[in-house]
Amino acid sequence: MPRVQLIETREQASPEQQEVFDHIVSTRGRMLRPYAAMLHRPDIARATADLGAVIRYASTLSDHDRELAIVTTAIERDCGFEWDSHHPLAKEAGVSEATLEAVRSGADVADERDARIVAYVRSLTRTGKVETATFDNAHALFAEEGVVELTTIVGYYTLLAMLMNAVEAC
Repeated sequence: MPRVQLIETREQASPEQQEVFDHIVSTRGRMLRPYAAMLHRPDIARATADLGAVIRYASTLSDHDRELAIVTTAIERDCGFEWDSHHPLAKEAGVSEATLEAVRSGADVADERDARIVAYVRSLTRTGKVETATFDNAHALFAEEGVVELTTIVGYYTLLAMLMNAVEAC
């Protein structure tokens, strides 16, 4: 049971929360669990949802690369909700079963391109930094714009995972 009340229906929300609730539902199609917890601070919920909309719907990374980064962050941050939500999306985007299993189990990823993305995410989530060679490998794939976006994806999904873990809604 979550440690905070999840505001999952419009009727549970105050007038200020309802405005943000409606905004989130208009961009996502429904209220999602992380935002249902965040609605206790509507301004934070709105800003976070807006950033998430850019990441999910205006990404310069391919669906494959974005979803691989998300599921890797989910595993590294021990957030079952994110894994369960994005694992099917990663499969749909063409991330192989072998890569997904390696991510889930913490093993080495065989596919060279996927391995570069996973190494970047693992380094950033585990140490808060990225070694030069790992950064250079990601930069070779994505250039500056993509490395900034990849890092932002990791930060965004880390934020969601930490919130979900803290309130025990994962």
